[in-house]
Amino acid sequence: MKILFIYPNAGSQLGFNYGIAHLSAVLRRAGHRVSLWQLCEDIGPLPSEKQFSKRLRREAADIIGFSVVTNQWAYTKKLAAWARKTTSAPLICGGIHAMAAAEEVLHSGLFDYIMRGEAEDALAEFVDRFSRGQDVTTVANLGFIQNGKPRLNPLRPLPDLAALPFKDYEIFDFQKIIDAKNGWVGLMASRGCPFSCTYCFNHQFVSHYRKDLACSFKQLNYIRHFPVEQMMIEIEYLQDHYRNIRMFILDDDLFTFYRAYVRQFCESYRKISQLPFVVNGHVGFFDKTRARWLADANCKIVKFGVESGSDRIRRQVLQRRMKNKKIVATIETAHQFDLHTSVFLMIGLPGETRDDLMATIDLMARAQPGRYRWSFFFPFPDTSAFDIARDSDAIDFEKMSRLNNFTDASCLRFGPQQDLLLKKVGRIMPWFVNARSDFETAGFYQRRVEEILALDEAAWQQREPEIEQEDREISQKFVRRGLRHYALKYNRFMGVISDYFTSEDGL
Repeated sequence: MKILFIYPNAGSQLGFNYGIAHLSAVLRRAGHRVSLWQLCEDIGPLPSEKQFSKRLRREAADIIGFSVVTNQWAYTKKLAAWARKTTSAPLICGGIHAMAAAEEVLHSGLFDYIMRGEAEDALAEFVDRFSRGQDVTTVANLGFIQNGKPRLNPLRPLPDLAALPFKDYEIFDFQKIIDAKNGWVGLMASRGCPFSCTYCFNHQFVSHYRKDLACSFKQLNYIRHFPVEQMMIEIEYLQDHYRNIRMFILDDDLFTFYRAYVRQFCESYRKISQLPFVVNGHVGFFDKTRARWLADANCKIVKFGVESGSDRIRRQVLQRRMKNKKIVATIETAHQFDLHTSVFLMIGLPGETRDDLMATIDLMARAQPGRYRWSFFFPFPDTSAFDIARDSDAIDFEKMSRLNNFTDASCLRFGPQQDLLLKKVGRIMPWFVNARSDFETAGFYQRRVEEILALDEAAWQQREPEIEQEDREISQKFVRRGLRHYALKYNRFMGVISDYFTSEDGL
């Protein structure tokens, strides 16, 4: 059979879809033909309805599968409606949104089926049955409308990662992705996370599986790793088959969780690659030993999820039980081994006040990581944080439906003053951090921040389009004078320390 995957990725950062890569490999192993259409402006212009329909007719797929995250749901609905007019092939919706909002997707009437969870085995079974004209309604992980009501079949056990075939890179325009991402290439060494942060779907994902399988967290075997040997084969393949790779990014939720795996990976990696790499860490699972292993293997960046500098917000809203003192100490440990640090932050969190927001800025000014990347909190359906935001009547659902990313704006309501402050911090956080730091440049940025804070909504709208260029010009002057500061670099929601972006090997 011919299966076409559609990956809506519009208006957001260009991504590589690990799920589709594995699904395609499984289907090809079973003898099916597979193609992919990734819809992202960094790859090519988004199609009109006429262009979309023409491509679908040319593909002549027997089954069309969409892989969807919540921020892409609005765009997905448009595409699915176009597909309905063009083809009689069954439409299947997968991806995290199909798991988080299963009934919403089915009630839309745009999809014949949804596929929930990690669906390599489930989709292979569905396609096999469908190709034989057999009944598909008992396939595990499948959802559909039956007698006017959503029917969600139980989930099957999670797949054994070691048994999965090699990811299908050829289905992507992978060289174009590499070039568009300036040589940064993602890898995934594991699946699963041990934590239950309220804003992440992990806790609900685990809950759905444990309910259907009637098992404990341990029995679920949620945190799984690809064998290190398999990862090394993949890395060698990428280095041999693609050009201009400058950095590997381990996109695992928490790479540093298992010490033994970190050590084995690092010892093996240094034997087969000289390229630098990046990992996700956690302040509770990072120490000098891990830092040394990573540094010796040419790891250059360790990323930490901090989210907020407010202890109250972390405890009451996010369920991230860490202390600012520990966060600062962990960043210092990484720096001792010349590891560049990157911190994830969220602003516009439910119940966040001006003081909470400033606590986040103060923490960055104190800890001074190599970079920090911020986003606006987005209330993903079926998460505890969504419930917190909804129950406080903070969500602007109309605005939420229009957002296709979580970097441009907040869909929560805080009141005019706080809303305006969030817009300003969300646009030029480095100025706020510099102003509250011990840098020699702090006084200059304090004056700029005071000017920004004095602007009303109309004046800010006039000033905002010039901010990025203004930041660039200011940074260039301070660089020439050798003065330390954070500036917008690499994208419009990342502040990077000047020590790094002025170094010869800055990546």
